[in-house]
Amino acid sequence: MSLVPAERTAIEKAVSEIRAIPPRTILIEAGRPLRHSALIIDGLVCRTISDRDGLRQFVGLHLPGDFVDLHSYALSNLEHDISSVTQARVAIVPHDRIDMLVTDTTLARKLWFATLLDAAMHRAWLFRLGRLDAMGRVAHFLCETNARLCAVGLSDGRSFALDLTQNDLAEICGVTSIHMNRILRQLREDGLVTMRSSLVEIMQPERLAARGQFDGSYLYLDDGHPGPV
Repeated sequence: MSLVPAERTAIEKAVSEIRAIPPRTILIEAGRPLRHSALIIDGLVCRTISDRDGLRQFVGLHLPGDFVDLHSYALSNLEHDISSVTQARVAIVPHDRIDMLVTDTTLARKLWFATLLDAAMHRAWLFRLGRLDAMGRVAHFLCETNARLCAVGLSDGRSFALDLTQNDLAEICGVTSIHMNRILRQLREDGLVTMRSSLVEIMQPERLAARGQFDGSYLYLDDGHPGPV
């Protein structure tokens, strides 16, 4: 669901500041009262929940164009942390300015769409971790990421930059780092995917989608955009 120029201008005018965030930095702490939401301009940002021992679990990954914590406009705080994975820039939109944005019912519907899309991706995340084997999880995640980056012009459909460590990928897919190394090697040997440094190249997209049981309908990309911004 894409924005018309007037809607894009309205959101740009609602931005109060642009923040540069270093890698591996907490932007928002769970439970902290919030009076603004953040729109990712560039970089990777993740949602995490930590256990009582301080060990974190990825529960979401966000890309440029995502309104990463729009939920806080209604909830006032979040039950999870939001952190940068890489160097990132985010646009800060105060909630009192979102009040003005949602007086436009069409734009309000598009912002609501963004939060519903987050929920759809969380359900896919649960499916991936709960029903797929380890290689299937990696295949599904790479297909999803490729589709999302394609929608914002950051993938050509087969290759894209993904500045995640092997440990990050392992955490996202619920495997050990050693197991992730074996999976990536197998995907390469099967002629499906190569990963060199931060560059991912999908050599056989259809086979990779089949291996990961990936059906991108939950991303609602039929109009070419994964969300409203």
